[in-house]
Amino acid sequence: MLVNWWKNGLQLKLQMRIYPDGLLLAALYALACLAARQISVDQFNLLAGLRIAALLLFPTRLWPYLILGEYAHLAQVRYPLVEKYGMAWAIISSALLMPTVALIVRLHRNLLPEAPGARLLLLAATTSIAAALINIGTAQLLWPVASSIPLPTRAAHQILGNFIGILTMAPLALLWLQRQRQRPNQTPRLPIATTGLLLLMLALGLSAIHLPAAYEGLRPSLQLMMALPAIVLTCLYGWRGAALGVPLLNLVVGLTMPTTGRAWSFDAETFTVQLILAVAGSALLALGSTISHYYHRYRTRDLHSRQVISLTKTSHLTGENDLRHRALEINRIGDGIDAYLSETADWLKRQGHGEIASSLIRTSSLYSLKFREQASMVYPTALEHVGLYLALQVGGISEAWSSTGSIAQPRLVGDPCRLTVPLQLATYRTLTEAVSLLLQNESSQIRVNARCGRAGGRDGIVVVVALLDPHHRLSEATRTLAIDRLSGRALAYGGTVQCRHNRIRMVLMDSPVVQRSVTGYSTDHTAPPPFR
Repeated sequence: MLVNWWKNGLQLKLQMRIYPDGLLLAALYALACLAARQISVDQFNLLAGLRIAALLLFPTRLWPYLILGEYAHLAQVRYPLVEKYGMAWAIISSALLMPTVALIVRLHRNLLPEAPGARLLLLAATTSIAAALINIGTAQLLWPVASSIPLPTRAAHQILGNFIGILTMAPLALLWLQRQRQRPNQTPRLPIATTGLLLLMLALGLSAIHLPAAYEGLRPSLQLMMALPAIVLTCLYGWRGAALGVPLLNLVVGLTMPTTGRAWSFDAETFTVQLILAVAGSALLALGSTISHYYHRYRTRDLHSRQVISLTKTSHLTGENDLRHRALEINRIGDGIDAYLSETADWLKRQGHGEIASSLIRTSSLYSLKFREQASMVYPTALEHVGLYLALQVGGISEAWSSTGSIAQPRLVGDPCRLTVPLQLATYRTLTEAVSLLLQNESSQIRVNARCGRAGGRDGIVVVVALLDPHHRLSEATRTLAIDRLSGRALAYGGTVQCRHNRIRMVLMDSPVVQRSVTGYSTDHTAPPPFR
């Protein structure tokens, strides 16, 4: 029966069900509030941060239990003050505080994940002012004796104290929620750099506590120096770094105040430091949120660009594979034609027509050569066996270039067989396209230079298609066409296309890890990092 009550709760007549785990949450929250009150003052109010953190961490269905725990805590704290300040103040002030804060958090909660820094600052400012207005307003209206502290001073202390308390607790709650959403089954681990910077902040805070009396004036300086590790954390990790650094910064400064835990106490020297750190903490949270925002935008764009490059490379490889099969089929057809013509020539010889047979053989040999040259321009099958350079020198493209009379002997350096077949194919297509483009749009002689090598742990090739006349600059139309028509394959292989003066320079790089094959293609489509 006890187990059923724990699971199903207690049904009331008002269509309400009270669950024991909710009552346990209310009790734990009340105890946490009592503990936070022991180390809080007006200018450093951890209670305000605890309220916001609890409302952020727990779903709205558990908020009534948090409000119940808040009422239990305030009843225990304010009941002894009833005779001095009146029952009306104790009830009204207690009844308004937590529901008002919960309403404000509810209005901001859905917007916090989009921009945690800016939204959190707005939430902290709104809640700080609202809580201070409730506390000070009910005191001014309901206390039988007015406070001796001026109203503006009390308002400034409470608003700053609430604001610092929220910046101490709420960023950690948001950071926990973000980690749970992204890695629900993993235990958070702090990097070594983060741990070192946090320990440095603690060391500076402890040094400020244990300063000798002769160096007491250095305490504010050490407290302000604690902001330096927080700045480094923000620059390194964006919002996450600020969400760790700013709370620790505020917590250490607040706990090292000599008046911590005394009701309505005030430390003027620490107040100035806290005011500076509140501004600095706000700036760091906003900066960290901005850094994280643009970092995620960069990561998203980088991921999209990698996907586009991968799809482009896959499309090129698919097209080349189709051309390869087409070229092989053309060669098989050519072999069949050659065999048929050879049989016909033999038959003619047996019939006594030797001259006709010889003429047929010469003609068939000539056209068979041209046929195979054209087939090699569809797909350079020789490239798979002898490499890029020999494919350029013995294939149909070499005869096509020679027939133009406008292309000098290529200068080819290095071993292209170190490169993958897909990269050699991409270089072959890019190079032939560049030469064709210059032949169509420029009138000068052309030279082709290529060099294979290794840079940054990756194999690659640099190809330069230049005009022999150094004073003949490429036209603007040629440059535009070159960038438009040649960049696709170059970018797919981590390279670049540059048009300078009288030449087109192209760089293509292999991926860091590739599967090398003679007759197949690389199956690794991971986009390489940019070539430098």
